[in-house]
Amino acid sequence: MWGLTVIDEYAWLRDPEDPDVVAHLEAENAATEAALASTLELQEQLFEEIKARVKETDLSVPVVKDGWSYYVRTEEGQQYPIHCRRWVGSESESVEGPEVVMIDENTEAGDDDYFEIGVFEVSPDHRLLAWGCDRSGDEKFRLIFRDLETGQDLDDVISDVTYGSAWAVDNETLFYVRPDAANRPHQVWRHRLGTPVADDVLVYQEDDERFFCGVGRDKDDSFIYIGSSSSISDEVRLIPADAPESEPRIVEPRVDGLEYGVAHHRGDLLVITNDEATNFRIMTTPVDRPGREHWTELVAHRDDVMVTGFDMLGDHLVLFERTDGITRISTRRWSDGSTVVLEQPESVYTVWSGANPEPDTSVFRFGYSSMVSPAAVYTVDLETGDRVLLKETEVLGGFDRTQYDTDRLWATSHDGEQIPISLVWRRDRPQGPGPCLLYGYGAYESSVDPTFSSSRLSLLDRGFVFAIAHVRGGGEMGRRWYLEGKTEHKANTFHDVIACARHLIDQGLTEPSKLALRGASAGGLLVGAVLNQAPEIFGAAVAQVPFVDVINTMLDATLPLTVTEWEEWGNPAASEAEYRTMSAYAPYENVAPRPYPAVLATGGLTDPRVGFWEPAKWVLRLREHTTSDRPVLLWTELGAGHGGPTGRYASWREEAKVLAFVLSALDA
Repeated sequence: MWGLTVIDEYAWLRDPEDPDVVAHLEAENAATEAALASTLELQEQLFEEIKARVKETDLSVPVVKDGWSYYVRTEEGQQYPIHCRRWVGSESESVEGPEVVMIDENTEAGDDDYFEIGVFEVSPDHRLLAWGCDRSGDEKFRLIFRDLETGQDLDDVISDVTYGSAWAVDNETLFYVRPDAANRPHQVWRHRLGTPVADDVLVYQEDDERFFCGVGRDKDDSFIYIGSSSSISDEVRLIPADAPESEPRIVEPRVDGLEYGVAHHRGDLLVITNDEATNFRIMTTPVDRPGREHWTELVAHRDDVMVTGFDMLGDHLVLFERTDGITRISTRRWSDGSTVVLEQPESVYTVWSGANPEPDTSVFRFGYSSMVSPAAVYTVDLETGDRVLLKETEVLGGFDRTQYDTDRLWATSHDGEQIPISLVWRRDRPQGPGPCLLYGYGAYESSVDPTFSSSRLSLLDRGFVFAIAHVRGGGEMGRRWYLEGKTEHKANTFHDVIACARHLIDQGLTEPSKLALRGASAGGLLVGAVLNQAPEIFGAAVAQVPFVDVINTMLDATLPLTVTEWEEWGNPAASEAEYRTMSAYAPYENVAPRPYPAVLATGGLTDPRVGFWEPAKWVLRLREHTTSDRPVLLWTELGAGHGGPTGRYASWREEAKVLAFVLSALDA
C-alpha cells in the first residue's frame, strides 16, 4: 500500500466461525480469569458495593400523553426493566387506572444471555406497540406488534430491522428501517398491519454508502421524516403523517458539508443548520417552500455558543447549547423574541432535555446532574420560572454529596490550546499524589459530559481522583473542537490526553505509577495511541471494545461502518496523505518495544461496530513487544456485542471486574 509493505501476523484471528479463533478467545478468557484470580474477593466486594447503592425496586418519573401515563420500573433480583402504563385521564379528571404491563423484559429475555430492545414505538392512538428485540448483540431486531388492550402479539412479524421507526396517524401504518450487508441502515420500508410482510413497500433506499438513513414522526404528528446523514452532510424528506402513501418530498438536496435538521411548528419548518454557521443557527421556512433559498434566520450564529438542538413548547423555543465546555438550556419567547438562560446551582454540571411529548404547554421537563449530584428530573414553567424537582436518583448506602468535591482544570496542550478537565474526589482524600483514573473519548463530536456515577464512588472512597479529559475530536467546546480532532488533525486528540495526564501529575494529584487511563470504542483508539506515545506516564489502562486496528478496518469497505467513517478518519485506500496520517498514530501498527503499563482490553464476539479481532490482535502484539513485566489481558464477551452484557447485574459484575483490575494494577 502506497509503496509500503505491512505484515499482519495476527490476521487469522478475524474469522468468528473458525474453531481455532473461538478456542483462542476462550483461552484468553481463561488466562484473564487466572490473572485476576487474586482479585475475586475484591470483585465481589465491589459488586456488592455497586449493588448496595442502587434502589433495586424503583420507578421512573411517569410521562403523560393523551391521558396515558407511561413509566418504567425495576424489581429487586430482576435483570431488566418492566415497561408499564396506566390511564390517568386529563388533569381535571384525577383518575388512576390499573397498571398495564406493556413489556416485561425479564419475561421476554427468558434464559437468553443477551437481550436488548431497539425499537419501542406506541401508536398515536395508544392501542398498539411496535417493539423489536436483539438476542445476540448484532443490532438486528425482530419487530413485533402487540395489542396493548389484550396484551397479545399480532401475526405481523418483521425480521432483520434496525433502529428507527414511526407510526402514521392512521395507527395502521408503520415505517421501519432495514440494514444492508454491512449493517448500514439503508432502506425505509412501509408496513400496513394485517398485510403480508412480503407486500411491504420500499419507500426510500440510500445508495450512497457514506450515508445512514432513518425515520421518525414529528412531535405534533404533522410529518414523517426520512433523514439521510453522513458525517458531514444531511438530507431530509417529508411525508404527511396523515397520508403515509404520499411520495417523500425533499427539504434541501444534500451538499457536501451542509448539515441540517427540521421540525414542524405552526405551519412552518424550523431548521437547525451549519449553513454559514460553524456553531449552527436556527432558520425558519414555510412548509410549502422548504428549500434553502427560503430559509430566514431566527437564531443567529455565535462564535462562543454551539446550538446542539431545539424543542418547541407553547410560546417558547427551547435551545440546547454548549459554551465554555458546559451544556446549558436557554429559551426564546415567540411573541417578543426575549431570551432567558436557565440558571443551574453548580458551576460544572450537565443538563439535557427530558420527555416533553405535549407541544402546547409552558411546562418543560429537563434532566440535571453533576459529578457530585445524582441525576435528577425537573420541570420549569417557562412563563413563571417556577422549578419543581420531580425526582432525584436515590443513592443508598449513606451517600452524602457534601463529602465530595468537583472542579474544572485546564491543561495546556502541545500547541497552546487549553483543554478542560472535569474532576471529582472525596474531600477527605489524603493530600499529595494518589490514585487517579483519567477517562477520554474524543471522536464523532460526542461529548463526555460531567455526570454522576454511583459505581464510581467505589474508587472515590478509596482515595481516587476521577478525571474526564474533554479532548479535541469531541464536541465539548463547539464545532471547532471537533474539527481540530479529526482526519488530518487527529493527533491533537492524543496530544490533549497526554497534556491532561501530565497536568494532573504536575498539580500533585497523582503520579505515573498511580495513574490509569480508560476509554471505550473510539476512546479505546485514544488509549492505544496514547500508550504508544507516552506509556511511561501510566500505571494501568483499560480499553473496552477498542477501535485499535484502524488502518485494516478503514481499508475494508465490506465491514460495518467503514465507508461511512471515511469522513471521520480518512480513506487510506484513496489518499496516500490520509494513509500516512493514519499510520502515524494507528495503535496496532505502532506497537513497539516500550514499557507498556498493565492493560485490560475487552471485546464482544458479535460486535458489529468494532470487530472482536481488533483487541484480540492488539493484545498479542502488545505482549510481544512490551519491555515491562506488567500484564496485558483480554476479555471477550462471547455472547454480547458492542455494549457488553445487557442485564444490570451482569453489567455491574463487568464494572466490578474492571475496577478490581485498576485497583490491583495501581496497588491502590
